[in-house]
Amino acid sequence: MPEPPTSHVLLRVHACAVCRTDLHIADGELTEPKLPLVLGHQIVGTVERTGAGVERFKAGDRVGVPWLGWTDGQCEYCRTGRENLCDNARFTGYQIDGGYAEYTVADQRFCFPIPAGYPDLQAAPLLCGGLIGYRALRMTGDARRLGLYGFGSAAHMIIQVARSQGRRVFAFTSPGDVATQEFARGLGAVWAGGSLQVPPEPLDAAIIFAPVGSLVPAALRALAKGGTVVCAGIHMSEIPAFPYDILWEERVVRSVANLTRQDGEEFLGLAPRVPVRTEVHAFPLEEANQALDALRRGRVKGTAVLTVGC
Repeated sequence: MPEPPTSHVLLRVHACAVCRTDLHIADGELTEPKLPLVLGHQIVGTVERTGAGVERFKAGDRVGVPWLGWTDGQCEYCRTGRENLCDNARFTGYQIDGGYAEYTVADQRFCFPIPAGYPDLQAAPLLCGGLIGYRALRMTGDARRLGLYGFGSAAHMIIQVARSQGRRVFAFTSPGDVATQEFARGLGAVWAGGSLQVPPEPLDAAIIFAPVGSLVPAALRALAKGGTVVCAGIHMSEIPAFPYDILWEERVVRSVANLTRQDGEEFLGLAPRVPVRTEVHAFPLEEANQALDALRRGRVKGTAVLTVGC
């Protein structure tokens, strides 16, 4: 049983969503985990007890814990509203033990109250796929024709936000994945096709959720002049060389790194108003390996979520 240090809370975990980042960590593609390590950074739980100095939460409060788990608050990035780029940041389920467990501890600063209308399982995906997807969506500005490459956990939530804002969404999936394309159309996509297909209209922006570098030139070719490609993953395979003419005419390629607490507060306030509905596939904690394997093989519609003590 972990003890909550100063300014931390001890949480009894109820649910923890499974993220592709967990696979990148387990597979050694992210190379700086603490070891041994408990994975998991989309945690929903209740506060069991608090460490000294905790004022934001009390025993019995239901909270969520995201990927960004600690920052120094002192570096240039923290002091200029860019704590997602903190020089000394530590991340839940990577340098801090995460939520594939019955109990965990978390810094009170990086916990969020969970909106009342979301059961534990449905709330867990909001804490990474939802938050990172929301930050990526903001990076597309006022794009009206939006492409989503990789239609998994994040995309199935962010399409709902984009549609509520009046955007037209084009979904790109693995070639031949008819079931996922139908899933995307059911959530409001105006078109769905394979990842290398050319959409019927040029896009104003595209978000790449799949960790596949070859999708960057594919998305650039689908963009209208002045469009933006946002790479939303923490890890991506090598981006192949591409001709300058598909970047020319003021097209932009940029990445999204982590999240800020402001992102969390904004998105968790917005989600109930849309409302964002999360599609989940539940696995008991003891089947964590099966959940990771299902995600790896593309066999999860929406988000895999581990249930703990349910």
